[in-house]
Order: sequence, then structure tokens, then C-alpha cells
Amino acid sequence: MRIFSRCLNFFSMVMNRLLVKSKVLPENPIEQYSLDPSSPTFYIVKLNARSDLAALARVCKKHGLPNPTEQQLLGNTELDRFIGLQNPPPLFGDKAKPTDALQKGKLIIEQLIASNEQNVQVIPVTILWGRNPGKEKPGLGTLVSHSLTPSWFRKFFVLLFSGRDNFVRFSQPLDLSLLVNEKADVDELPHKLLRVARVHFRRQKLAATGPKMPSREQLFSSLLASPTIKKAIQTEAKEKNISHEQARQNALKLLDEIAANYSDATIRVADRVLTWLWNKLYNGIDIKYTEQLHDLTNKGHEIIYMPCHRSHMDYLLLTYSIYHLGLVPPHIAAGINLNFFPAGGIFRRSGAFFIRRSFAGNKLYSAVFKEYLSQLFIKGYSVKFYTEGGRSRTGRLLPPKTGMLAMTLQAMMRGIDRPISIVPVYIGYEHVMEINTYLKELAGNDKKGESIFGIFKAIKNLKNYGRGYLNFGDPISVNQYLNEHQPDWRESIHPTDVQKPQWLGPQVANLADKVMVNINSAAALNAVNLLAMILLVNDKQALSKPKLLAQLDFYLHLQKSASYSDKISAPDENAEQLLNHALKLNKFDVISDEFGEIIAINDKEKTLFNYYRNNILHVFAVPSLLALHIFKSHKTTLNQCQELISRFYPLFAKEWFLNELDENYISRILASFVDQELIEINGDEIKITNSNDCLAKLEMLGRALSLTLQRYAIVIGFIQTSKGIDRAELERESQVLAQRLGTLHGIKSPEFFDKKVLIGFINNLRQQALISESDAGLQGSNDLCEVYMHLKALLPARIWQSITDIVQNQSS
Repeated sequence: MRIFSRCLNFFSMVMNRLLVKSKVLPENPIEQYSLDPSSPTFYIVKLNARSDLAALARVCKKHGLPNPTEQQLLGNTELDRFIGLQNPPPLFGDKAKPTDALQKGKLIIEQLIASNEQNVQVIPVTILWGRNPGKEKPGLGTLVSHSLTPSWFRKFFVLLFSGRDNFVRFSQPLDLSLLVNEKADVDELPHKLLRVARVHFRRQKLAATGPKMPSREQLFSSLLASPTIKKAIQTEAKEKNISHEQARQNALKLLDEIAANYSDATIRVADRVLTWLWNKLYNGIDIKYTEQLHDLTNKGHEIIYMPCHRSHMDYLLLTYSIYHLGLVPPHIAAGINLNFFPAGGIFRRSGAFFIRRSFAGNKLYSAVFKEYLSQLFIKGYSVKFYTEGGRSRTGRLLPPKTGMLAMTLQAMMRGIDRPISIVPVYIGYEHVMEINTYLKELAGNDKKGESIFGIFKAIKNLKNYGRGYLNFGDPISVNQYLNEHQPDWRESIHPTDVQKPQWLGPQVANLADKVMVNINSAAALNAVNLLAMILLVNDKQALSKPKLLAQLDFYLHLQKSASYSDKISAPDENAEQLLNHALKLNKFDVISDEFGEIIAINDKEKTLFNYYRNNILHVFAVPSLLALHIFKSHKTTLNQCQELISRFYPLFAKEWFLNELDENYISRILASFVDQELIEINGDEIKITNSNDCLAKLEMLGRALSLTLQRYAIVIGFIQTSKGIDRAELERESQVLAQRLGTLHGIKSPEFFDKKVLIGFINNLRQQALISESDAGLQGSNDLCEVYMHLKALLPARIWQSITDIVQNQSS
């Protein structure tokens, strides 16, 4: 029998080498979990199968972990390292024999107690063959699917067809010392160990594959049978004077238009295509702060991904990254404009469901879409949608659209019992492929619809786009948020439908703002946006190479010592390496003369670079304002710096979705200036050091805010110099003056003239109670007057003169 068992193990090893390719997460389990290969180690897995053991053995050998096929000496006893919770079912019948996992667990715990061994590592390992979630009603596909526990005969076919998609995930070792130290019956401890492991594997499988999928027909039948849609169908028939069956067919057509048709096979093909695409387009994709995703899935949370929206590439990049993190790709809310041949079908089978821009006047569509979204949450699918509603044309975060978020909360009020967490995601690029189109649209051109020809054109123009960046922000527990801000929210729960409670609108708006704050708190600095910050403020958008490297060093040091948020990511490279990388992207000119090299932005890129600077301008907002104030005054005090920031930070926070001001943030920035010998602090007094370099560095940093402060001065100037101004007139005159300043002073930043940005600032002033509206029009407060005086001190005299000449003439 022993010889037969060894022969089977050998056969499994050979088959494994020929047929199996494993993806391992995390990529370095020893480093990720601080594992000690010399400590007693056991592996606990769901299925006691030789193919799983062989795959695990290969992975462990590659990563320097103890061999699971060998025995582990614990105390004076040798124990099997491999513990399988469940045996495969027999070829005939469905009842498998119990494993010896309980006995092994008991022996480990007994030896642990007897030997007082404190460093035993029991590592849960999730082993999946393919990522197919399976069907709610199994069909012929289950023969080659690992979605059901396979017999040894079926396992051969699983290995044959899914061996190249083997997935091995190591998890944090179970802390047996905590289990042993519990005041519980020792005989109960092995049972508890196995229960913990079973729950863990169930959650890991759900996180990696998602819940079982209904057929499209089953899904539609269940949705049409829901009380909500039944009621909507009756209303449709009555209001449009059509038959009930015709109204039902209308609902069915809407479901067909909306619903995703997720296919694991499509995802696998897309994975290979996208891997090729990323290698062609990008020098790499930097993904950070992923551990919190796994923490949420380990706790059984349902995840809603809410990223910022820069490019159509976002759809692909985020889904691809989530899949490679070992998590099931989310269902994606996509605009109906993307439902064109052939992309629409591919997106739909990749998990996209389509949403119209407006639900207005279509009660049936609204009911069908809301019920479909509710079913996604009820069944446990992760979902992704863009809270901005569309792609940002300026590089700034757009004001959030709250419709999808409101429907999400309404779905929760249907009585979903699982915790739901929102994961904000910052996405950034060193090159946005649609950026030239954005510039044309900001200049007044009509937005072009998506089409197959646009795809072919994009493929034709594929080139080196630098690096992509994806940072996961701090998650927001929706349940916890509502408990804190709306304690009575559970009283609105209804099993079928829910009337919109009065509190829903304000809470959704606040929650949407918090999502945007967490997105911007996880911004990614890179070579292009940092160089944009530096070069755009200089004449001719050029700077000598030594000065450029010195300023870049300044910004990198500032980020490390006084970061706005601990989730802002900075490059690992030094200034010289970042510059060399950026020069390879063909966005810069290098001009050499007898005095050295000058780095300049290409003429065709100068306007476009405002987009990249806007991605990270919020990160430098407070340091820039402090630098500008110190540069202009040469000597100031800590109290004056704090008073200045207190005036402007509420305006910055609303415009750029910033966190509440950390009381130590100003001190950390000033300490960073001191470290770099730019200023000296003596008690409460702050003054510039006697160095020409310090003046240039502070001036360049301060000028990063120049356009923002000019825009503030334009709007506030019209308010302050009038006894009351009509809102529409203020919006129109502010835009005209912004365009005039652009002509006079060579400003080519599109958002500077953008009416939406000006309107947003006016709304901001009103929310901050800095302006009020009366019969005479908009009027400023005393606090607004203080802001206006600060602007006068901060802006260059020539800019201030241009603004005041116009606003005073208009008021006279």
C-alpha cells in the first residue's frame, strides 16, 4: 500500500510538471507574513488531493518554504505537514470518507502544549484550479470545472483543462498560541481550528471566484418575478395603454440592455490580451495598498470599488489588477455609449452592465435597473462604478454624481445582511491616451461618440505611455458610516421596496465627498506630474538641468518628511533617475549650450502638461501657499502662517477634496523647509536664509498655486467691488476676465477659463458662508474681505493690476 501511494504521488508530480502552471499570491509569502522556514510548519488546505499536494510542493520549493510532502518533527513526534479538510468524493456516489484532519489537528495542539513550542506555523493555503465560479444549476461544464469538489476521475479533466490556471494563495498563519491559551476544553480546540479554516476557505473562494452564476434566463425570470418590477410593469401598461404582456416584454428588453453576461472564459482570454497590451503600452503598473482588500475579503465584506476616472484604460487597468490580486473581477457600471459592436459584447462578458445617462421620465427603466443592482448586492457580487460619472478632462477630480451611490444605499435598505465597504481608488498615468481629445473638448469642440473606428485608431497609435499607477485608498464601511451619521437608518429597511427617506440625499452627498477625499489622499506622484509642477511655473516652461534636479529633490524630500497623507505614494527613484525616465517618453526637449543642458517641455505638450499637474496639485497646496507667503514677506511668524492657512484651507478642501487640516501639518512643512536650509525659525519668527537658491526654490513652489489664486481674485474682486452682483453676471464676467488674463499673461491652462470650475468656486464661497444672496445680488462677508487682502499680498503686482483694472471699471 505504501509503495502504491508513493507511485501515485510520483505520477501526480509528473502530471503537475507537464500540465500545471501556478500563480502564487502573495508573490513573496515569506516576506509578506514574516515566515520562518526553520520553524515547525504545517499547511492546511481544503481538499486532500494529490494534485493539490504536488502543486503546493512545487510552489513551496520555489519560494524556499518547507516541503509539504515531508513530515514535521514537533516535540518527539513526526507529523504530516499537509492537512486536507475534505477528501474527494468517490467515482460513484457523492459521499466522501472523512479525512484525518481532526486527528492531525489534535496531535499538533497536544504536542504544542506538551513541548511549549511557540513558533508553530499553520498556514492556510487556498488552491484553485481555474477561477470559474460555477453555475447555480450545474451542467456539462462541471466536468472540467473545479467549482464543485471533484472526484479523482473529474480531477484528471480539471487538471487537463485548467492546470495552466492553477491559483495558490498563502494566508496569514493561524496563531495557535492564542487558541491554546484560551480557557476552553482542550478536546474542543482541534474542532475550532478546523471551523476557522473552513470559514476562511469559503471566504477565500468567494473572493477569488465570486458566487455561482445564474444563467441569463434564470436571472431575468427571477427579476421579472420580483414585486418591484411587477409593480413597475403594471404601471407601464396602465400609463402607456398597452397590454401587460407587452409591458413585460419592454422590461425584458431593458434587462437585456442592462445586464452583464459574465464569462470566466472571456476573462481568461482578456487576461492574456491585456498582459500583452500592458507590456506594449507601459513600462510597468505600480499597484499599492492592496493588503486592505484582502483584509476586507477575509472578514467577509462585499466590496464596491469607486475609482477616479481619467481614461477608458481605467476599465481595463483596474479590472486586470483586481484579477491579478487573486480577487474576482467586479461587475462594472459602464456608460451606454460603450455598448457598441464589438466592444459592448466583450465588456458585457467581462462583467460590465450598462447604464443610461439619465433615468428621467422612464419609471420602468428606473425600477428595472435598481432591482438589477439590488440583486448584484444580494447575491454577493463586487461592483465598480465611477462616482465622477465621466472622465475628467482637466486632471482634477470632478464633483461626484451621487445616483449610483444612492441606489447602492437603497439596495442595502432591502435588508442585505453582509457588511459592505467602499474602496476608493486613485488611478494615474504618465500619459493619458485621450488627452489631446480632452484639450479639443475644453476648447469647445463637441464630444465624439465611441465607435469601432476609434478603437482601431487607438490601436494604431499604441506607443510607450510610461507607467500606470493604481493606489487603493482607505476603505469606508458603509454600515459603520450610517451607524455613525444616521443611527436610525435600519428603520428604513424594507424587504421588497423602499421609499426614499429624507435623510438619504444629504448622507449620500456627504459619503460621496468622503470617497473623493480618500481618492485624493491616495494620489501617486510620478516623474511626469512632478516635472509638470516644476516646469510649468517657469518662463518658456524650461529650466537648467541642475536647477531642475535641485527642485525635484526638494519636492521628493518634502513628500517624505511632510506628506499630506500617509497614502500618497512617491517614486523610489532619485531625481536623476526620474528625469532620465521622463526624457524617454518624448515629452521634453533637451537643449545644450556651452553653459550646460536646459530641459524644456515640448511645444505641443505645454498645454497638455496642465492635466498631469492637476493630478497632484492638491498634494502641494498647503506647502505652496506657505512658500509663497514666506517668499513674498521674507519674514513672518508661525501665527501668521497658521492664520493664512486657516483662511484658504476651507476653499482648497472643497475644491480639491482634502481631509480636515492636521494641526501638525503646517509645523511639519516648515520643519522640512528648515531641513533643506530654506528658512530659519527662531521662536515664533520665521525668515528666509541668506541664499539665492532658497529664494528660487520657494518661489517656484509658491507659483504652483498662481492660477488658482488668480481665479479666486477674479471672482472675489467682482463681488468686493460691487454693492451686489447677479450670479449669472458674475459667472459670465469672471469667465471673460479669465480669458483676458490668459491673453495678457500667456496662460494656456484650459481649466483656468472653464466656466464649470468658476461656478464650482462660487458655490464653494456660498457653502463657506463667505457670500450671501439678497435682492441686490451676491454680496461678500467681512471674512471674504480678509481673503481678498491676502490675495493682494500674494499675487504679483502686474497680475493684480490687470484684475483690479477690469473689476473696478465694471463696478463703476
